[in-house]
Amino acid sequence: MATMQDVADLAHVSLSTVSYTLTGKRPVSAATRARVEQAMAQLDFRRDPVARALASRRTHVLALAYPVYGVSLGATLNEIVQGAVEAAREADYELVLWPVSSSEPEVLRELAAGRTADGVLLMEVALDDPRIEAVESQGLACALIGRSADPADRVWVDIDFEESLEVAVDHLASQGHTHIAFVNRSQADLDAGYGPSVRALRAYEESMAQRGLTPVSTPCDVNPGAGRRATSALLAEHPELTAVIVMNELALFGVASALREAGRSVPRDMSVVGIAISGEISDMYDHPLTYLAAPGPDQGRRAVHGLLEVLGGRPAPAGVNLPCTLQVRETSGPVTRLTTP
Repeated sequence: MATMQDVADLAHVSLSTVSYTLTGKRPVSAATRARVEQAMAQLDFRRDPVARALASRRTHVLALAYPVYGVSLGATLNEIVQGAVEAAREADYELVLWPVSSSEPEVLRELAAGRTADGVLLMEVALDDPRIEAVESQGLACALIGRSADPADRVWVDIDFEESLEVAVDHLASQGHTHIAFVNRSQADLDAGYGPSVRALRAYEESMAQRGLTPVSTPCDVNPGAGRRATSALLAEHPELTAVIVMNELALFGVASALREAGRSVPRDMSVVGIAISGEISDMYDHPLTYLAAPGPDQGRRAVHGLLEVLGGRPAPAGVNLPCTLQVRETSGPVTRLTTP
């Protein structure tokens, strides 16, 4: 493995000049910098991350706090993580996973106190998320992939769930559907104040009320079996349903099973619309799924960029709600059967 001295010898400069080129602590002429960088490329030089951290007092590591226990990192969330990883590496940072949920702030406090990361990205953000205080109490900056009830001047990048549910309800209502159900995330998420679940439910109820329609919603654990059971229960209690909106990636496949078992043809007897999912999930469904496309990697990238701005001593960029875009495919269509109010 090449050393800094090897680089210095090949570039015909002093060891200190190589160090100044790497750290930027003192000015180096453009010509000299070019020789040093050419030598590093020729030798495939990789700076020791421990030495870099000691020199700069930075770890060049960002931590992603994500509650992996009981939550599946599906295709949609994986796209967010992918965007964050790419943005971090472009800035010469690495991303590490801290598997901590909003119910474990003391675990996160301990991790933050170890100073093994320069900043923390929080995923699956609750409206009142104690992880924020846990991180900031240890002097680390955090960015929210999501949004708390009062994000103040912190970095946050969320999905516009209010607009997404309005678009979904409007799409179905415009095709004559008046009995539209909503399959949400789990009751545990709602009880914990998980932001997307709470905001989406509120937006669905408001969109239905504005049209004089009766909302019918159910919480559902994030797995296909729960989706099957929740949908079967909805159909048994509300046989008049002709459409369902699903904001639960893995439950979607259970929804499809329940509809088949009930003899409901999609979209002839039942329209299905997914919320904040990826195109990959749409393609995996029984029929290409009509869905509101999640912003995907852009959400992770923006959160990392914002966090790096703060770490660089600059003000946090304004928080942003990213829109989902409606992709009309094969699982939604006009009402074709009479329903009983």
